Amino acid sequence: MSKSYAALHERIERRTLENGLRVCYIPKEGFSKTFAILATDFGSVDASFTLDGKRFDTPAGVAHFLEHKMFEDEDGNALQKFSETGASPNAFTSQTMTAYHFSCTERFERNLEILLKFVFTPYFTEENVAKERGIIGQEIGMMEDTPGWQAYVGLFEGLFREHPVRVSIAGSVASIARITPETLFTCHKAFYSPSNMVLVVCGTADFEEICRMAKQFSPPVPTDVGQRHYGKRRETVNESETVRAMQVSQPQFLLGFKDEPLHKGESKLRRSLLGELAVRVLCGDTAPLYSELYEKRLINRYFETEYSLIPEGAVALMGGESRDPRAARAAIEREVERLAKEGVDKALFDRMKKAVYGLHLRVLDDPEELARREAEAVFGGEDYLDFANLFDTIEASDVQAMLARWARPDHSALSVIEPQ
Repeated sequence: MSKSYAALHERIERRTLENGLRVCYIPKEGFSKTFAILATDFGSVDASFTLDGKRFDTPAGVAHFLEHKMFEDEDGNALQKFSETGASPNAFTSQTMTAYHFSCTERFERNLEILLKFVFTPYFTEENVAKERGIIGQEIGMMEDTPGWQAYVGLFEGLFREHPVRVSIAGSVASIARITPETLFTCHKAFYSPSNMVLVVCGTADFEEICRMAKQFSPPVPTDVGQRHYGKRRETVNESETVRAMQVSQPQFLLGFKDEPLHKGESKLRRSLLGELAVRVLCGDTAPLYSELYEKRLINRYFETEYSLIPEGAVALMGGESRDPRAARAAIEREVERLAKEGVDKALFDRMKKAVYGLHLRVLDDPEELARREAEAVFGGEDYLDFANLFDTIEASDVQAMLARWARPDHSALSVIEPQ
């Protein structure tokens, strides 16, 4: 299937193979690099699942651990093979997705073959798993010493009581000590089925050749995908405030508002766009509240905002450094209540909408970011390039309705990192 977006001067080719693997190609004529990403709809929150009638409660951090070990092949390491072709490979694990990717200026077909082979061919031994525990343990130690990450973990501990999003993506030293080759093989079987994955290529390539290779180097038939468990959902937050003491020069904070999960049939991409717009209307760097907070030194130029969708949930978060995090929280919550009651000024809404739209237009010139966002959109049954049409459907009243949900009692949590 080919779909053109005249207003964006973009085109996408899509095909679902017989084994369920979705293949997308976004041509970028004149670009010197070609980028490919092979992603699975499996992240850190998917640690508990049922497969073949049996429930598995795997250790925290297993998706991230599996990402590290997938580069191992029986005949060597995939990273070494990529180095021989001059490609630049990498991988990442998020709360909802694990992805493997590379960029190259030549020998694209050979690099794609390497990517497909190692992702679909697991190779784990007691020896290489034990070795990786030490490497990931050091990574966990560095994350635990990072104030910004600890503020993030603390926020989700406050927002959720049972949801696995409470747990750090990499897990803990204690949890990864329980990961075995059998655990990794089980998770690979449960979530690395072609029908649970997507291949996105952005750059200069032959779509038919991409599909031919994807068919050749992926399993011929799909396997059953694990049925995930996220615990009992609770509408209100778990704790209003969490505090950690670390070696920081001044306090850091993250304030989060717990939003409703996606409704049946609701566009995931549209909700993400709406959430991104709502946090910017509330306290984006050109919003009235931002100036007020900045002048009172309740925030500084490192203040950031985000809207995140997770399975069975959604969160708006904002924060940075502050001389008084609790005063910043009070000011932000007052503005949420005011906007929810009085509505959003049309001039502010129009300005923020143009700004957010412009940020998404910039993504089109970044093949790596464009491919990643397309992969995320495909898992939601959509195409990222539909963002332009979806933006046209968002009104100021939609933002007001979202802010009204945030303004409900017991729907916000504060995570603070205080100087030790």
